[in-house]
Amino acid sequence: MINAVAKVPAVTLGFWIIKILATTLGETAGDTVSMSWLGETTATAGQSGFNGYVVGTAIFGAALAILAFFQIRAQRFHPWLYWATIIASTTAGTTLADFATRSLGIGYPGGSLLLLTLVIGSLFVWHRTLGTISAASVHTREAELFYWITITFSQTLGTALGDWVADGALGYLGAAAIFGGALALLAVAHYATNISKPLLFWSAFVLTRPLGAVVGDFLDKPVAHGGLELSRLAASAVLATAIVLLVTLLPQRPETVTAQEHLN
Repeated sequence: MINAVAKVPAVTLGFWIIKILATTLGETAGDTVSMSWLGETTATAGQSGFNGYVVGTAIFGAALAILAFFQIRAQRFHPWLYWATIIASTTAGTTLADFATRSLGIGYPGGSLLLLTLVIGSLFVWHRTLGTISAASVHTREAELFYWITITFSQTLGTALGDWVADGALGYLGAAAIFGGALALLAVAHYATNISKPLLFWSAFVLTRPLGAVVGDFLDKPVAHGGLELSRLAASAVLATAIVLLVTLLPQRPETVTAQEHLN
């Protein structure tokens, strides 16, 4: 028996494809603002790249706050509003992770550890408060607030992890293979084991972000650094167009939760 209808989309293959594209767009769009536009402006003024990350985070953080406000106040699932909020969270995550790992001087290990702690802490408080961390149970404002806080932390964590691995010997494509392989293992675990489905969902949600981050970096970083050196603005436009087409063409139905699932 259906107990409630969530305000988030059903978790299907289409959901994960759009999510990965959204995270890649978050990387290219975030870099477009914080590194291309604001970075060039502050460099010209003789200032450090610190300002680019701060202003970029403020811009995307404000957009995220506004969209999340309307998303939480909405009475039902709206696909365009949901995916716009996801994109805002992933662009904010890009600039916030760059600020934490580069401008604050704590590096990728320190930034990743800090953000992992925030993700785990958010999930812990969510579970202690509502008894579940299932995305399918997001049909109250309190649950949705926890949902978007956790998403924002996970997007930021994923950016830091992606940059950390890609900056090593593996490079962008090697890092993409690592994160893609990890996602494949989670898919197998979903169908072949009894591991908690919400735990697997959030693990996959975190890992799609570094996958998108390293693919985004591969597209727009200099050839000398292992990238294709494509225009960040053009890459962002192509990714945004692909997301619009997929949201339009693929079925967008809300997730549903039964009374039994709500307790898990």
